[in-house]
Amino acid sequence: MNTLPKLKKKAQDTFNKWIRNRDAEKGCISCGAKIDHAGHYFSSGHYSALTFDEQNCHGQCLRCNNFLHGNLVFYRMGLVARYGDNYVKELERKKTQKAKKWDRVELEDICHKYKLKK
Repeated sequence: MNTLPKLKKKAQDTFNKWIRNRDAEKGCISCGAKIDHAGHYFSSGHYSALTFDEQNCHGQCLRCNNFLHGNLVFYRMGLVARYGDNYVKELERKKTQKAKKWDRVELEDICHKYKLKK
């Protein structure tokens, strides 16, 4: 049986792969380049409740996600261009759910859901 941290990493890997596949044809949310990563608008480190939120995570290139720390000004502009103002306002309201401790059942469900989801 996996430890909780290993299970969370597996869930994150499965979710991130799904995000990259979902957004592959759209390009980086921040700059339009080829997607290398799944980048969070509200970081999963500070907003753990949004770690597996599809609305908070989009395909990003290596440069924007790593070297520009999410390139958040352009990320937000990309969200507005792609989905509209209401989408971004709803996401920004969600950030009040800052902390979440994920349990084994939730993480296993996430792994299962994103392996099957197309």
